[in-house]
Amino acid sequence: MALTESKMLNLGTKAPGFELFDTISGVHLSWSAIKGANGTVVMFLCNHCPYVIHINEELVKIANEYLAKGIGFVAISSNDVIHYTDDAPDKMKIVAKVLKYPFPYLYDESQDIAKAYDAACTPDIYLFDHHEQLYYRGRLDESRPGNEKPLNGKDLRLALELLLRDELPLKKQYPGAGCNIKWKK
Repeated sequence: MALTESKMLNLGTKAPGFELFDTISGVHLSWSAIKGANGTVVMFLCNHCPYVIHINEELVKIANEYLAKGIGFVAISSNDVIHYTDDAPDKMKIVAKVLKYPFPYLYDESQDIAKAYDAACTPDIYLFDHHEQLYYRGRLDESRPGNEKPLNGKDLRLALELLLRDELPLKKQYPGAGCNIKWKK
C-alpha cells in the first residue's frame, strides 16, 4: 500500500452534500442529518488500512468528547470493495460495532463523495465550521505506525478548540497520510 498524503482542499470550501448508506443503522443519511450545530468532522476511513487502524482508538475518544460540544462526526469509506473485500459494507458494520464508533460509518459506493471532497487517502480528515466551510484538513497528529510519536490527536483537537472559541483557523496545517483510496478501475 503506497503512502499517500492529503491533497489539502482549500480552506473556506463549502462542504459537499451527500446522502449515503450508513452501514451501522442500515439507512441512508444526508449531510444535514449528521452535521453538528458547531461544526462537523468528515473522515475518509476504511477497515484494512494500517494508518486507520493505528488511529481508530483516538478517533473514537475525540468523537466522544466533541459530540457533546456540538460537533458532528461521520466516517466514509469509498474503497473499491470488489478488489478490497475487507472494506465491504457488512464488514464496515462489524468494525464500527467492535470499535464502538459513536458516529455513522457511510459507504460511498459510487466514489462520487470522495471525489467531491478531493479525498486521497485513509485517513483523510476535514473539519467544517457551522457555516459548512472548511476550517481544517489534514492529519490527526504526527503519529504513524512504527514512528514512536505519541497518538494524541493534538492537531485535530487544537483545530476543534480554535473553532469552538470562534478563532481563525491554524495558518500551518499538515496533510494527513495513509493508504491511497482504492479507486475503481
